[in-house]
Amino acid sequence: MAAAAKPAAVRRAEELVEREMGGRDASHDAAHALRVRDLALSLAAEQGLSSPDRLLIVELAALLHDIGDYKYTKDNAEDMSIMEKFLEELGLEEGQREEIVAIIKGMGFKTEISKKSVVEPTLEFAIVQDADRLDAIGAIGIARCFTYGGSKTNTLHDPKILPRDYLSKEKYMSKNEKQTSINHFHEKLFKLKDMMKTEAGKNRAEKRHKFMEDFVAEFYEEWNGRA
Repeated sequence: MAAAAKPAAVRRAEELVEREMGGRDASHDAAHALRVRDLALSLAAEQGLSSPDRLLIVELAALLHDIGDYKYTKDNAEDMSIMEKFLEELGLEEGQREEIVAIIKGMGFKTEISKKSVVEPTLEFAIVQDADRLDAIGAIGIARCFTYGGSKTNTLHDPKILPRDYLSKEKYMSKNEKQTSINHFHEKLFKLKDMMKTEAGKNRAEKRHKFMEDFVAEFYEEWNGRA
């Protein structure tokens, strides 16, 4: 793809994101995809990634990563068809398309806990994955957690429902297992700091993780009438 065509490709990706994700709840809406893109490009700069071709891979993967999210499909399965068709229409080289699809297919938390990922741990993959995980923690991560929980009418907290240990991919993806929003911190969000793959991601995750820890500690104090 010619250099002059790259900004047009990104604009078209942004339009697709707005069109496909604009009607979702605010935990996984278009704004989330745009934030992940911005985070990914910032991490890329910190990691010294400067090649325009490489940055295009990062930007498109970050923008498109949640287009077919299983949480918003009827059959609870990832739907890559819209994203793959879009990449073909962009006129990207086959290798570029394959790399973007591989990043998106392999970057999810559910894939990592299944221990069946076959994705090459490239710098581009690590950057996009870390960016997505950074948006899941910290102040915005807290807001997203409760927004998604509210959209599913999940309970805020129930002391009788304990966080699940050794969470499998199937249990994580199940729409039938009702869980509390606060348990999501223990089952996933508190684990993300130590799953970061880039130095830039690890550094940023520290502050966001601490913010969540303080929030959850205060939540329990207030829940129990001690604060």
